[in-house]
Amino acid sequence: MAEIRRLVRDALEPDRIKALVEIIENNHGYRLYQAVSRLKEDLSAANLARFTFDVGNVRFACDVDRDDFETWIAPELAAMDAAVSTALGRARLPADEIDRVFLTGGSSFTPAVRRLFTARFGEARVEGGAELVSIASGLALIGAEADLDIWTRPWTAAGGIDAA
Repeated sequence: MAEIRRLVRDALEPDRIKALVEIIENNHGYRLYQAVSRLKEDLSAANLARFTFDVGNVRFACDVDRDDFETWIAPELAAMDAAVSTALGRARLPADEIDRVFLTGGSSFTPAVRRLFTARFGEARVEGGAELVSIASGLALIGAEADLDIWTRPWTAAGGIDAA
């Protein structure tokens, strides 16, 4: 924190650093997270959304374009795409042999995420539903299993579950 406070002195826009200090010192991080989550939800339904954060002495508002947002999240989208490629490779399955892809979690509402999966698997094979509770439900089902070893065994370099 001392280092961040020192930045105020040398910053071109010291008020922005002061706002960061206030957010950290007053534990406004969760409120900031909520504001960003609202923006992501709004951008899932519209091409333009208003980001607002008004907590304590920190007041910030600006319009955000979906195209800009998708540029910002491009590294995460690339990581998702790479993870899907890795999973398919480890399973030794081509994308066209996948019958159904179930998108889950709040990010599945993001149009760029959906496009990533529909481009690879086709619109007809990509589904959603219970996006905000399905992860917890799946984890509960896994937790009810008598043998959890299959969920905790490491993958081998060859792409399968290590039987050892």
